[in-house]
Amino acid sequence: MLAKGIQLTLLIGPVIPVPAPRVVMDALESVEVRSSAGSASGFTLTFQFSSRSELNTIFLIAGAQNTGLGTPPLRVMLIVTLNGSPQPLFDGVMTHVEVQAGGQGSPGTVTVTGEDLTKVMDTQDWSGLPFPAMPIEARVALLCAKYAPFGLIPLVIPALFPDVPIPVDKIPAQQGTDLAYIRQLAEQVGYVFYIEPGPAPGTNIAYFGPEIKIGVPQPALNVDMDALTNVENLSFNFDPTAGVLPIVFIQNQLTRAPIPIPIPNLNPLQPPLGVLSTPLSNLTMLKDTARMNPMQAISRGLAEAKKSQDSVTASGELDVLRYGRPLKSRGLVGVRGVGLAYDGLYYVSSVKSTLKRGEFKQSFDLSRNGLISITPRIPV
Repeated sequence: MLAKGIQLTLLIGPVIPVPAPRVVMDALESVEVRSSAGSASGFTLTFQFSSRSELNTIFLIAGAQNTGLGTPPLRVMLIVTLNGSPQPLFDGVMTHVEVQAGGQGSPGTVTVTGEDLTKVMDTQDWSGLPFPAMPIEARVALLCAKYAPFGLIPLVIPALFPDVPIPVDKIPAQQGTDLAYIRQLAEQVGYVFYIEPGPAPGTNIAYFGPEIKIGVPQPALNVDMDALTNVENLSFNFDPTAGVLPIVFIQNQLTRAPIPIPIPNLNPLQPPLGVLSTPLSNLTMLKDTARMNPMQAISRGLAEAKKSQDSVTASGELDVLRYGRPLKSRGLVGVRGVGLAYDGLYYVSSVKSTLKRGEFKQSFDLSRNGLISITPRIPV
């Protein structure tokens, strides 16, 4: 379907997908995959069809598959093989099918949309399920274990400030769906929760832990570097008013008076990527923390502090074949050729992949917490 050196594999089926029939692959016109930090990933598949096409029967069966109570949803898996190396691009479930009829001899289109496997975790309400004497990380691991048939592998990081309730005092109970409850727990301790495909096709990592902005950078994005240029366009934005200092309140147990405590953004897993860090221009009073215990209040303050430090943002577009590999979100990447202020390492906050016959392009968003690179050399 794609350019020379790139091959797309589409697998569809309940729980364990199988390769799509040839008629489906022949009708596939375009693929769009969205991956973003802070939200669920999604996909859009666009097919061409006619009133006599076999796609009508296939999607009729697919629609029936998703209607029965207790019936597993239709799983969709996308694998990109680049220069002989298969890489999982997306793994999720179908959520919506839209049909647009053709006219005057032109074919119609079938648009299939879906979300990642967090959608499976958001279908049944399990409110009231007790978790006696279990720390937060144990609850998350137990909730994720039930989705092992979808290849879900929990990667759970223990809370930095643990708070294990005593059973005679309080027994935590689930509120809402598995996804809603896990996200509630993540917000309590300043963590994030997301599911990303890989490392092998058919497996998925369910990550529960602090947002990490360290690691091995992806190949650098080169701008205006003649033959080394691999970015089609790239623009930057600097907001010096983005910095916020959260103030949490811890209640004195004797006097019941709230004690304000500022929480700076000192996270070893999110080190400064710029020499001139984001200035603190605002104060945010988290008055609801007065009702929490000290560990919960500090975690809430750290979660708020990390949201407002990225004063430098960038957006651009690249050709994957020229870049050499798909750019991945939630990781670091270097930028070269822009100038002293904006060269350096960035965090990839979102990526949108678009695949059509003969091309594979990606648009992306980057963020950083300051100007001027802290590294003297940008990794190639």
